[in-house]
Amino acid sequence: MQTGPRSGLAAVSTALLAMSRRLEVRDVLRTIVVSARELLDAEYAALGVPDDHGGFAQFVVDGISAEQWRRIGPLPRQHGILAAMLHQDGPQRLADVREDPRFEGWPAAHPDMSDFLGLPVRDGEETLGCLFLANKRGAPGTKPGFTDEDEELLSLLAQHAAIALTNARLYERSRELTIAEERSRLAHELHDAVSQKLFSLRLTAQAAAALVDRDPARAKDELQQVAALAAEAADELRAAVTELRPAALDEDGLIATLRTQVQVLDRAHTAHVTFTCDGVRALPATQEEALLRVAQEALHNALRHSLADRVDVSLTRSPAGGAVLKVVDSGKGFDPRTVRRAGRHLGLVSMRDRASGVGGRLEVHSEPGKGTTIEMEVPGG
Repeated sequence: MQTGPRSGLAAVSTALLAMSRRLEVRDVLRTIVVSARELLDAEYAALGVPDDHGGFAQFVVDGISAEQWRRIGPLPRQHGILAAMLHQDGPQRLADVREDPRFEGWPAAHPDMSDFLGLPVRDGEETLGCLFLANKRGAPGTKPGFTDEDEELLSLLAQHAAIALTNARLYERSRELTIAEERSRLAHELHDAVSQKLFSLRLTAQAAAALVDRDPARAKDELQQVAALAAEAADELRAAVTELRPAALDEDGLIATLRTQVQVLDRAHTAHVTFTCDGVRALPATQEEALLRVAQEALHNALRHSLADRVDVSLTRSPAGGAVLKVVDSGKGFDPRTVRRAGRHLGLVSMRDRASGVGGRLEVHSEPGKGTTIEMEVPGG
């Protein structure tokens, strides 16, 4: 019974379907790398996405632990064999990468690699990335090494990877446009809802000022009206902001939305921004939005004010079945009591209001020179 070809075809089909089902670019990259390593039975796989400065904007690996990847250090530059892969059309197969004249070594913590297969992932003339495989396993007792069949399989995978990556990029751009449109709509709503109130408030305040000397009683009435108009304007502004639920949250859920935003911030800032998630289940919409808003506020503070070189965001399941959000930065820190006395809250009041509004709690731990930790817990739904 010839099960081999059918099993191989099923594996390829599974890999291609997995790539087509992902919408986030990072998820697509991860799926491509994992699929390539499993299909070609390699010990290591990686996919590098080039930037415009001689390095890689992203470099996704499989077969290397997170701790080992951390010890390896910064993302590689485009030189040696990596550069060759990005600027040639076909696959590059080497019996021993270390013996190639273009080989320039690797960091001390880098795993030892021998046989090598690389292929650019292209959309027309554009190189979207490059797929690398190393250390073919093979059957026991056989000489390892990548084959012609492996090249064909990797070429097929790369063609579909290009399609999946292009679709994911289009999806992310579409969502960015949706968010921009939503912000524009909010700006118009805020203008229409609040500007009339502010105009009336200004006129009433001017009237009160004119009446202070000659009719104090009427001036008092006008000032009371000023207070009422100001309260109405504040209520309408608060309602317009808090009722706006991010489009990405409805489409992707809290975890994917947070992961995407952290990735964007990591690329946009010199600080290293990370996100981890463990065991969190779907939560009620109000809780997910509150967690997202607090995370955004805490990230803003850390990246704009704390001078941190690292910010770690984590979302974990609480013992009670809810979720715990932590935003930890390595910045300059502050004395919460001093901040309170100075009237500068860094959004802490707003964050506490959001936490209490969904039955949760928020704690702030910070000391000068020791960074800041924002922790928010919400109960299970």
